[in-house]
Amino acid sequence: MCAILGWISQNDLNKEKDKFKRMLEFMSMRGKDNTDYYLKNNIMLGHKRLAIIDLENGNQPMTYNDYTIVYNGELYNTKQLKEELLDKGYSFFTNSDTEVVLKGYICYKEKIMNKLEGIYAFGIYNDKDKSLFLGRDRLGIKPLYYLNKNKNFIFSSMIKPILESKIIKPILTKKEIGELLALGPSKKIGSGIFKNIKELRAAHYLIYKKGKIKIKRYWNVKDKKNNDTFEEASNKVKNILTDAIKDQMVSDTPIATLLSGGIDSSIITAIVADTLKKENKILTTYSIDYEDNNKYFKKNSFTVSLDEYFINLMSKKYHTNHKYKIISQKELAKYLEKSLTARDYPGMADIDSSLLWFSEQISKDYKVILSGECADEIFGGYPWFYRSELNERKNFPWINNLDYRQKLLNKNLKINLKKICKKEYKKTIKELPRHDRKNKYKKLFYINMTHFMTTLLDRKDRMTMGATLEARVPFSNTKLVEYLWNLPFEYKYKSNIEKYLLRDAFKDILPNEVLNRKKNPYPKTHNPAYLKLVTNLLKKRLKNKDSYLYKIFNIKEIENLLNSKDDDILPWFGQLMTKPQLIAYLYQFDLWIEKYNIEIKI
Repeated sequence: MCAILGWISQNDLNKEKDKFKRMLEFMSMRGKDNTDYYLKNNIMLGHKRLAIIDLENGNQPMTYNDYTIVYNGELYNTKQLKEELLDKGYSFFTNSDTEVVLKGYICYKEKIMNKLEGIYAFGIYNDKDKSLFLGRDRLGIKPLYYLNKNKNFIFSSMIKPILESKIIKPILTKKEIGELLALGPSKKIGSGIFKNIKELRAAHYLIYKKGKIKIKRYWNVKDKKNNDTFEEASNKVKNILTDAIKDQMVSDTPIATLLSGGIDSSIITAIVADTLKKENKILTTYSIDYEDNNKYFKKNSFTVSLDEYFINLMSKKYHTNHKYKIISQKELAKYLEKSLTARDYPGMADIDSSLLWFSEQISKDYKVILSGECADEIFGGYPWFYRSELNERKNFPWINNLDYRQKLLNKNLKINLKKICKKEYKKTIKELPRHDRKNKYKKLFYINMTHFMTTLLDRKDRMTMGATLEARVPFSNTKLVEYLWNLPFEYKYKSNIEKYLLRDAFKDILPNEVLNRKKNPYPKTHNPAYLKLVTNLLKKRLKNKDSYLYKIFNIKEIENLLNSKDDDILPWFGQLMTKPQLIAYLYQFDLWIEKYNIEIKI
């Protein structure tokens, strides 16, 4: 796992060397093991490395003949692709997947994208024809942003280095503000948040040559006839996911898993623990909770139980070395600023800050973890898959309280949040074949894959890499996603049980209590001390009458929010983000404008 940066210009870039190095340093947390550069006239490439595979020989940028690569990610089918290239006459000097991707591209050009299985974002420069190729993984696990302006093209793992080039100013117009507040903390497909900055979409590649850009999608879910019975589907799911988990255990450094006691993390933990046991190794597992959470926890329709009992069942059954990490309310609030910088824009508030803190604790001992993201999106685990009042909305079903969001916005801006939401929703649905647009569950699967999943994957990458930790997500395996796309929803939700197919596939390896546990989201704090802390943080920001909060938001509504005694706001995104998270989000929003020196044009 790493950070990548590149700059191509029609002008000589030698005079920008020092600036380029400063730009790369903004991503130092993503890779502390090695830093290097490729500099030649009008092209600069930079790399920050977190060494996982071939620790001694995998440094970058890596050059072979006329081609130079900077690569962020992990390739899980390295062995198979390497053997294929050896048969074609290529030789290898390292054991790194970087060299396999580079020589695979030289051999197959853009068709290499159809052969890669893993998590990746990379750039390859061809010095012979002065072209640049950018590629990103199928589900958007690794980030990649770019700017094409004033005869300069810059790409980066993060937004901040692009802004530091000073080619553009960080500008937010009503368009960007509207998209942020309508869709946030998710974002519009392809958005780089700021005006002129874009994100290369998942499953796309980009070719830059002589100032022109070509972008093409290389992968999408496709309809295929599937007559598998439920029992056949269950067996296939078990085999595909088990193989994916084992493939993602490949590492030259020790690995650990996250364990919440939910079915997703428990399946991963069970398979990893059993595999390591054969090597006489004990798996270390980690979980996070919040100071005094057991004291203040209140059961609701989304969060039905605390994790500890179920974690203990799994840890005992698989003899893991489990480590509980408890974050204090003060640290949770303190890390809001740090997590804002790690993400580059206001995100999921304490859902982000807790993960960043948690990742820092793990990274003291490990570089690689396996985590259970993506299971709910592809197995139908969220309430909006089976609750008709949610899934019959002609909009993103996880975005709640749009009326309240609109109420919070300054009326003078004349920004219609519902219109923005519906436009993005309709645009996304139009990417499906006509017959799939009539299938409620295909639509739900697709918008979850393109929007909700990418939001959580972005969070996982930014917060873990913000702590120099690599997170692998086996449920994002392409073969598994493609297979589940063509199964009937009735396999996934049965007898009023969400993720029924997944539970059935792994019923033999999990304790019954874990197997039958109702889905719980990532844990959040229930301690009123946190609400008090973030309320004070926002009130302090509001003391500055020049704050853009006064120009963008309806301050009377914010004051009502701060002064109300009850947490009476329905989750305004997904299942977790209620009153404390909204207040923290508004605090982050104002802090972001200040820290990034953002220019607001409204």
